[in-house]
Amino acid sequence: MAATALKIGIVMDPIGSIVPKKDSSFAMLLEAKRRSAEIHYFEQRDLSMLQGKACGRSRRLDVVDDHDAWFELGEAREIELGELDAILMRKDPPFDMEYVYTTYILDRAKLAGALVVNDPRALRDMNEKAYTAWFPECTPVTLITRSMGEMKSFLADHGRIVVKPLDGMGGRSIFVVKKGDNNANVIFETLTDYGRRFAMAQVFIPEISLGDKRILLIDGTPVPHALARIPSGDDNRGNIVAGASTKGQDLSDNDRAICDQVGPVLRDAGVLFAGIDVIGDLLTEVNVTSPTGIRELDRMFDLNIAGTLFDAIENKLG
Repeated sequence: MAATALKIGIVMDPIGSIVPKKDSSFAMLLEAKRRSAEIHYFEQRDLSMLQGKACGRSRRLDVVDDHDAWFELGEAREIELGELDAILMRKDPPFDMEYVYTTYILDRAKLAGALVVNDPRALRDMNEKAYTAWFPECTPVTLITRSMGEMKSFLADHGRIVVKPLDGMGGRSIFVVKKGDNNANVIFETLTDYGRRFAMAQVFIPEISLGDKRILLIDGTPVPHALARIPSGDDNRGNIVAGASTKGQDLSDNDRAICDQVGPVLRDAGVLFAGIDVIGDLLTEVNVTSPTGIRELDRMFDLNIAGTLFDAIENKLG
């Protein structure tokens, strides 16, 4: 435990819109309160930069683990973000230019002394879909392209593929396409906006029927259990918001081998909290923006994942 109470900032979507029993950011806030931290709440619109100083319109936040009334906000006041010990960047995608601008402000907060979780540069560099390219030995065969022709050839070569946008979340606009599917052309046209946007295609992994495993890593070390998100009978997507059911399971030897390769890279880049997705024995996504799964795994295995994260934060702060 820290010798004095921490000053913790959090940048997130409107707290009134979350579902507390499922929300990983809320789990972090509950842990911050448990440690008597002073919690400062921000939405993106509250952040600014004046003469190079990162600032924010802060509201003190109190939280209670109550599904009906889970938060209380104080009066707003302007502070310099460098006054905070740590800032949790938990704004959900879309990863658009507004998100990038926010990371610039957080860069200045970092230079002023705040620990930003995760590091702003990592947030910019590690697109959850594209960053799998840094670990090709762990992934299914993957194509990133704007070319509809290349996507057609990829489908012809592999017979069954998954195609998705690079900036999506929650299973949005993910398609499974089989060779001979007369909808393939329009799917490729839509995802690439007729060749004007990059999109991803991956070889289909049949083990998706057993679940899309979310594995959480804290400072490069995996939580020893995964959250398998199992597609519903009428959907191919292993996303909870798309109707997938969940099942907890221990990490396999192969899961741990993937973590051994990915974890140190994330740790060295300043990523304290990440979620990687594994289908079968293959890595499909690396999520460093706002990974979820804490509350489900905590309930299933009697864990305190946010507690482990705050231990790591306090260790970084010395």
